Amino acid sequence: MAGHIQDRWFKTEPDASGKPRRVKTDRHGTGLRYRARYVGPDGTEKSKSFLDGQKRLAEAWLTNTAADMSRGQYLDPKAARTTFRQYAEKWVAAHAVEINSREAAERRLRLHAFPHIGTRPLGSFQPGHIRTWLGKLQEVVPADSHRRIIYGTVSAVFNAALDDGLIAKNPCRARSVQVPKPPKSLVVPWTAGQVFGVRAALPERFRAAVDLGGGCGLRQGEIFGLSEDELDYENGWLAVRHQLKRIRGKYVFARPKGNKVRDVPLPDAVADALRTHAKDFPSIEVTLPWRTPDGPPVTKRLLFSGSGGLHVRVSYFNDFMWKPALAQAGIIPEPEEGERYASAREHGMHALRHFYASVLLDAGENIRALSQYLGHADPGFTLRTYTHLMPSSEGRTRRAVDSLYRRPGEEDHGPQTAQAA
Repeated sequence: MAGHIQDRWFKTEPDASGKPRRVKTDRHGTGLRYRARYVGPDGTEKSKSFLDGQKRLAEAWLTNTAADMSRGQYLDPKAARTTFRQYAEKWVAAHAVEINSREAAERRLRLHAFPHIGTRPLGSFQPGHIRTWLGKLQEVVPADSHRRIIYGTVSAVFNAALDDGLIAKNPCRARSVQVPKPPKSLVVPWTAGQVFGVRAALPERFRAAVDLGGGCGLRQGEIFGLSEDELDYENGWLAVRHQLKRIRGKYVFARPKGNKVRDVPLPDAVADALRTHAKDFPSIEVTLPWRTPDGPPVTKRLLFSGSGGLHVRVSYFNDFMWKPALAQAGIIPEPEEGERYASAREHGMHALRHFYASVLLDAGENIRALSQYLGHADPGFTLRTYTHLMPSSEGRTRRAVDSLYRRPGEEDHGPQTAQAA
């Protein structure tokens, strides 16, 4: 058995003849009697106290602790007393992701986790605590998709605590915990008429932005951060190396989402639109911090500019240019007098990327190439998002057979025509 049991109600001292004898201590009859003591893997002494009459329980606890250490399953009791909030705040501070993602994780924990489970020690969590928290979360966050993101952040904290040896299991992963289900809505891409309707309704200086979104699949930040040196008109390629990004109300230049720099085919029609745009609205030099508001200054020559010769302010563009264009194209309703345009998240500029994906899939492009052009980290995500837009196998079969049986300029004489050929 590792360690030993200390009886704090008695001590051993020599009598008048020098023989050892047990005598009562000053604390005899008060407090917890037995203290189980051992040296942990980190070389420091650990202990746990037990009531009078619980010596065997203390011995069993020491035995189990020794077994856990030998199996590599030992958890430091003191570390497990760290509260969820204490650990989560350290986890967020050390989170090696983009600053926007880190701040979003901190906000989700601060608003939706800390008020309910923040003061509970990590080692005391049971699946029931997570079920109770999810029930309370449903009362204030009705959207399944939002609750799923919050749940994912909390589960990530527990995963980190598990990796650090502070807990034995992640309570979020218990079978009895019902994870908020992902939204089942499928992407419904715009029609070409809608795309060109929005394009025509935008101010001229922003029409080419629609071509970059619908014709090259760029995100909004990549469009408004696009610089002259990223266009290769001669070879028909567009290099996506950075984006215009807003962090804590300030704009910066940063790598594309997920640091996925990429090269995208530049169709002739889009290239012509960009050349025309460049003649009518010359590019401007813009200097912004790199990656964070206090980052080093970087200068880019941007294709699109806002008022006063500055970069485009995305929030202003969305409210005063994009939404009016959506309404004029009949995609969202016109607001009542004195009211603002309704929220139209599914009809943001991201809708142009969905249109781009639908066009490429309909043309027979493969998922891996589409994933690369869109800047997705995983082709599986691209497949899950757009699999319903892929031409069906029966459709491909019909077209393949029809192309074989029917030749240009020939009548349909049935299968024998192909056999004779």
